[in-house]
Amino acid sequence: MRAMRESVEEKLVREHTVLGCVVGLRAYGLGGGEGERRGVYVAPTELFWGLEKPPEQVRGAREGEVVWEVERVCVLGLGAGPGVLECLYSPVVERVEAVGRELLEVRDAFLSRRVRETFREQADRYWGRAEAELRERGVPGWGQGMHHLRLMLECRDLLRTGSLAVDAGPHRERLLAVRRGERTWEEVRAWARTLREEVDAAAGGSPLPTEPDRARVEDFLRRVRRASAVGEPIGAEAVTTAAAARTVSGTGTSAGPGAALVAPAG
Repeated sequence: MRAMRESVEEKLVREHTVLGCVVGLRAYGLGGGEGERRGVYVAPTELFWGLEKPPEQVRGAREGEVVWEVERVCVLGLGAGPGVLECLYSPVVERVEAVGRELLEVRDAFLSRRVRETFREQADRYWGRAEAELRERGVPGWGQGMHHLRLMLECRDLLRTGSLAVDAGPHRERLLAVRRGERTWEEVRAWARTLREEVDAAAGGSPLPTEPDRARVEDFLRRVRRASAVGEPIGAEAVTTAAAARTVSGTGTSAGPGAALVAPAG
């Protein structure tokens, strides 16, 4: 039974993935080797008509690869889930099809001031782990501390500008120094306190809307489901050509900033 389930999931990923990207440290320019991978697949509408529904999340063929069903992406995105937003704004796109390009075009509809809470919640989980290591082992969790700072920087800048950049940018070397333990923990704590204050200050005057554009997201999802139900094409072949790279980077039908690199799938 397990083998059958795995084969069904593998087929769904292989045949219906519309977006695949690299997330994690590599996406932010902070190393990390191959990096984790996230993707989006569109389950055929007819699979929802039976008693057993298609999975909301499946594992891809490669290690560290997780693929969400498109409806799950919409739900998590409307809730300002940091992981989904990181996927949608990743600069390292390995696979993108027609529906994936359209999803990238509507991704700004997910952005709202909710990120203040969701990004901070995830950042605080990293911070709690870092402090727990200090209490239990006498050495702080440097990597966890770096992730806390990275998320808070990302949240602050998103609230300030209204645009999400999955990139360590000018903070890269400073963050890597924290990861390597080249700063005192008190310096890290001081930076963390400053960022919390800056996030709070940015939230008040943020250009982001209070709530995401739910109607726009729902319209996208309904069109995807309708196209699948009537047998219309919703993205046949993965786009991995140089022409596709130009499209994603903005010289054709733009998928917006943050998806400038289309790497061969493999």
